[in-house]
Amino acid sequence: MLQVQRQTQKPLTTAHLAQTMTLLSLTADELRQQIDSELAGNPALEIIEERRCPTCHRILTEPGKCPICSIPSNLQSEEPVVFLSPREEFIPRKDYQDTEIDDEPFAPASEDLPTYVLRQIAPDLSLEERGLAAFLLTHLDEDGLLTTTLMDVARYTHFPISTVEKVQHIIQMADPIGVGSCTTKDALLIQIQMLREVGEVPELAEELVRDGLNTLSHHQYAELAHKYGVPVKKVITAASFISENLNPYPGRSHWGDSRQPGELMPQVYHQPDILISYLNDDPDKPLVVEIVMPLSGTLQVNPLFKQAIRQADEDAKIELKRDLEKASLFVKCLQQRHHTMERLLTRLVSLQRDYIVRGEKYLKPVTRATLSRELEVHESTISRAVANKAVQLPNRKIVPLSSFFDRSLNVRSILREIIEKEPKPYSDSDLVDLLHDRGFIVARRTVAKYRSIEGILPAHLRKVSAKAR
Repeated sequence: MLQVQRQTQKPLTTAHLAQTMTLLSLTADELRQQIDSELAGNPALEIIEERRCPTCHRILTEPGKCPICSIPSNLQSEEPVVFLSPREEFIPRKDYQDTEIDDEPFAPASEDLPTYVLRQIAPDLSLEERGLAAFLLTHLDEDGLLTTTLMDVARYTHFPISTVEKVQHIIQMADPIGVGSCTTKDALLIQIQMLREVGEVPELAEELVRDGLNTLSHHQYAELAHKYGVPVKKVITAASFISENLNPYPGRSHWGDSRQPGELMPQVYHQPDILISYLNDDPDKPLVVEIVMPLSGTLQVNPLFKQAIRQADEDAKIELKRDLEKASLFVKCLQQRHHTMERLLTRLVSLQRDYIVRGEKYLKPVTRATLSRELEVHESTISRAVANKAVQLPNRKIVPLSSFFDRSLNVRSILREIIEKEPKPYSDSDLVDLLHDRGFIVARRTVAKYRSIEGILPAHLRKVSAKAR
């Protein structure tokens, strides 16, 4: 049974609502900064050293779990125990001394694209050429394309243009194939060149990439057939090959959607805003959910401030009353934020218990709209509460809270599993059938999208990669 105080829902004033929504969207670290700012600017607020549980108000001797609120009344219940967890440090060191955990368990280092490519090609380059390659790779955009011209590189580095072109070509032949190209067309042509070494490429494919991409993008197959003097069927075959096997944005094959230009890099979470653990380290027991409250004490309105107002002269009273009203509003909005987060996480963690305990394959399809109806709040409230928040799962992995709503996550997990065990590279059509056998009905285009998000190359390029090894 959930041991939290249920507040009576009252209509909120505009100011109350606006500030609550603002606080709701903040991460634990941002909330700490906001509290520090309010404390510095408002004498009516104070933080007392004693640390009390925000839920049951008992004095806490140590940061983290409340010894009362963290123990459920029913140990067999699947309903999580959710409460606020005041912490000076987000993650006290004493909680994490497991020798089996990596040195950086919370933010595993991921290799960026330039480093990934340079590591592949370094053995084939001289020391000077490695420096030139590193320079070129630092001028890639999110899509893996060069943001400068080869002539400008030659002028800046004082290398002959022929050397710059040579090193660029070596980069282009690395995985992901086509990386370091000046244009999407160049990237596609390099991929065609590589594919010819391992299999058949429709004879029209290269011509379409060189001269007909714009017309092809509008599906004007009849016009292209007339232009090249071939049957429409040939154009369609070549177009399908290009769509299924070529990637105009090679950087996205590892770091995003291969079919769309890159935007922002995915956020890396180093500190969790929410900690989920097993009660007594037992997966069969209720989950314990701690909402990090980044305070070293208890925030409150200074009880002596009202007395100071009574003793002040009339001119000072106006300003002091304004400070008191602002302080009271801030504390109320903070309490409302906590209440909303508690209600949200109680329901969400209950729905996604299998995902939390057993992994991505067991994620249930839950939407923000559905949850907002259940909790009787606006969908934007759910979105604000979820945005930019990170959750530490019982296995110590940190994931965005938004992943609890990611309907593709279980499919992508199965997709990775299938491809990791494939005896030979499966085509996207094969993967559609194999996913169907597992109970997932998805289109081929969806498979291609999920594959690219997971950084998995198309079947033809996986063959190239396998041969290279």
